[in-house]
Amino acid sequence: MDTILVVNAGSSSLKFQVFAVTAAPGLKCLIKGQVDAIGTRPRLRAVAADKKLLIDRSYPEGAVEDLPDAIHAAGTWLQQTQPFNLVAAGHRIVHGGPGYGGPVLINERVLARLESYKALAPLHQPNNLAPIRVLRALRPDLPQVACFDTAFHRTHGEIADRFALPEHFYEEGVRRYGFHGLSYEYVSERLRQLDPEAAKGRVIVAHLGSGTSMCALVDGRSVESTMSFTALDGLPMGTRPGHIDPGVVLYLIAERGMTATQVQDLLYRQCGLKGLSGISNDVRELEASTDERAGFALVYFAYHVGLHAGMLVAALGGLDAFVFTAGIGENSAQMRARIAERLTWLGAKLDPAANAAGKMLVSRKDSRLPIYVIPTNEELMIARHTLSLIAERACAA
Repeated sequence: MDTILVVNAGSSSLKFQVFAVTAAPGLKCLIKGQVDAIGTRPRLRAVAADKKLLIDRSYPEGAVEDLPDAIHAAGTWLQQTQPFNLVAAGHRIVHGGPGYGGPVLINERVLARLESYKALAPLHQPNNLAPIRVLRALRPDLPQVACFDTAFHRTHGEIADRFALPEHFYEEGVRRYGFHGLSYEYVSERLRQLDPEAAKGRVIVAHLGSGTSMCALVDGRSVESTMSFTALDGLPMGTRPGHIDPGVVLYLIAERGMTATQVQDLLYRQCGLKGLSGISNDVRELEASTDERAGFALVYFAYHVGLHAGMLVAALGGLDAFVFTAGIGENSAQMRARIAERLTWLGAKLDPAANAAGKMLVSRKDSRLPIYVIPTNEELMIARHTLSLIAERACAA
């Protein structure tokens, strides 16, 4: 059986899925797995498509220290227990820079170019690229495809992508890129199936997770996003502050004597919900806490989602549907309710029962604005792009 491996590498975890290449509809998920707590308490867990547990193995301290170790652990298990014929691997790459507007087959030149974007996504890019190096060493003949979170937003007009900086900075690639594009691409396709009329119009999708952003769509195309040059901008996140006055960074360097590395660590790892609450970056923990700081962090988060929604409505010139997705958006009924309350001026009326039950449509029948909850599937989009690219390659051969 021909299969495609999809790899989504984070800072301390490695997610992977195995898809069978079938005649119709083309792809079928066989296995979902991940390696968690890399470097601390590593654990490999995987389930089959029918949710049957295939493996749940914890490793001793020091056995899985980094992403290459995690790849070897997952790869060894797959090779020894799953009789698949692996024909390609697809990877989520957070930053494609100005050079890549769509999926690309990876070679040394492409890899070197992607390495040069590490400073634009220091939390993500090095980890996204590490599995590629490991697989190239293990299977140099295996086609590998890079799929970019920035690519979906290449439909933006120049007026949305430019900063008010001298022209040469824009030409050098200092521009607003937007992220979470693979998630938005999947959700826009699902919305077209669920509500074709709304999908043709003006839609805001809120990707609310540890990383958080919102995207404004017209007929399924991205026209504006809350994230920009890096994944620091826009909404407050788990450990990132979101929009911040650049003068704060200048103050930290000039007046507090912080180095660029210290500022980077602060902005990527110590801010957001974690910084505001002083407790956790996890919404589930904050919602369970009685600490006033936890409550403030949650209110702050919802306020800024509402605030940025207003910005995106202005860019769209109106709104025909609002969609929640990703970890918080899909699982926190409480946060959905907080945010929906801030959308009442747009005609949003939340159905409390549907929201509590986790229904796909959570707005009332008399709501002028339909509100959906659509689970995202970035891995499926990566698999589709990978299959398409290797099929093109086969045809050209």
